[in-house]
Amino acid sequence: MSKNGTSKAGRGATKAKAVASQGQLLDLERYVPAFVTFIANKLSRSATAFYQKRFGVNVTEWRIMSLLAIEPGIPASRICNVIGFDKGPVSRTLGALQQRGLIKIETDRKDGRSHSIALTAMGRATHDAVIGAALERERKLLSCLDEGEREVLIDLLRRIHGNVDAVNEPSE
Repeated sequence: MSKNGTSKAGRGATKAKAVASQGQLLDLERYVPAFVTFIANKLSRSATAFYQKRFGVNVTEWRIMSLLAIEPGIPASRICNVIGFDKGPVSRTLGALQQRGLIKIETDRKDGRSHSIALTAMGRATHDAVIGAALERERKLLSCLDEGEREVLIDLLRRIHGNVDAVNEPSE
């Protein structure tokens, strides 16, 4: 019996009636894209509030800064590819970070259309201040799992991430 007094069999019959009367419905307790989206949205919202209040950066800025710490000098196209953002939001965020002195954007001398993006000293100091808090948030999030479960989760997420193109429609 559940908290509301219905058994699993009773809930199953109710779902079956809903499907019969309304057509096919998502089971939000089992639909993986919804879970991933819900988790990402909640993490992003809380991270933005936390990072903005403590460090003066939002979650998008933090994602870009963390990538620039890993890959100094990368172009905006690489940022878009890794993070999965469109060019417009990345460009606006880079402009805001540059205006605040957290990154520098230099034009490639050999190819004037290409740019190299890197953290400034102030950007690196901000990154170094945020990373401890980011890792602590991750630790708290995963604290409901033991070490083996965390490793399995990371492996599964890595495999799913590698398979995202399976659901992307080819451009026509």
